[in-house]
Amino acid sequence: MRASPVKTSIVVVAVAIAAALLLSTARAAQPPTSVRIGVLRAWLPPSVEPSTENGLRDGLSELGYIEGKNLTIETRLVDSSETYESGAADVIRSRVHLIVAIGTPAARAAMSATATIPIVFASGDPIVGGLVTNLAHPGANATGVSSLTTDLMAKRLQLLQQIAPRARRVILLVNRDNPLHPAIREETQKVAPTLGIQIVALDAGNQSRLDAALRGTQRSAGDALIVTSDGFFVSNRDKIAAAVRKAKLPALVPTKDYWSDGVLMSYGPSLKEMGRRAAAYVDKILKGAKTADLPIEQSSKFELRIDLRVARELDLKVPQDLLYRADEVIR
Repeated sequence: MRASPVKTSIVVVAVAIAAALLLSTARAAQPPTSVRIGVLRAWLPPSVEPSTENGLRDGLSELGYIEGKNLTIETRLVDSSETYESGAADVIRSRVHLIVAIGTPAARAAMSATATIPIVFASGDPIVGGLVTNLAHPGANATGVSSLTTDLMAKRLQLLQQIAPRARRVILLVNRDNPLHPAIREETQKVAPTLGIQIVALDAGNQSRLDAALRGTQRSAGDALIVTSDGFFVSNRDKIAAAVRKAKLPALVPTKDYWSDGVLMSYGPSLKEMGRRAAAYVDKILKGAKTADLPIEQSSKFELRIDLRVARELDLKVPQDLLYRADEVIR
């Protein structure tokens, strides 16, 4: 029995459509042939791993973007003698297709510098930092990943109190030039009294202010110290750690990237994981997604690290349940 010409035509058309869809899907799954990405972040000393950028590179590689083949990354580092505005201008002059801004100051500078180049940020609280007004609908040309820094301060105070219950005056190291820090300071001041803690905020946003603040720790300004998230502080992590060792202060830093010998503990988001998540946004945007349509993702991976050597030196007992919860314990 011969097949109907009409049925044969329908089958041929259906096969053609299916083949076209498969080809379209395959093309969509492939990264663009050649892209240039700009990365704007704080300068870090060679001893400090740029975890967020490394996570970004790892994530992009897993998605098929290979440096030297179909990907060029232009990284612009900003040190304490420069401004993020000048760094953002340099990145834009590199004719990049997209900018990855690491940290709130970098994101703000990039967003001020361009309203057309897509921006993916890895930052603290983007609403408090003035980057967006809505996490679900960021609008404009920027979206990304957030660690919601201000919300973490209560947890950090609680962790510090568990190990150092006698600490009643806690020094908070802040940078008045960081757009997030007024809110961080306010939130910490609000939570502290409920735990019977007094906060002593010391501004330390440049070398002279940092040196003055660290001299304050030597004069027993407090019983413990918390370092807030800021690129300048991670660049000076060894200096901060040396000061707390000398002052014999239990110190908590935002993430393990701020770690140096003498620090008691760290608690915060995995910066490397934030970089990997930022890579997923980069991929989506390069394949046609609009930044305004991509909701901002909140960090879901947090890491607790405790140094028992420091605890012993300070004659502090770490509760067993806290050790069980820790992601890393240095013995």
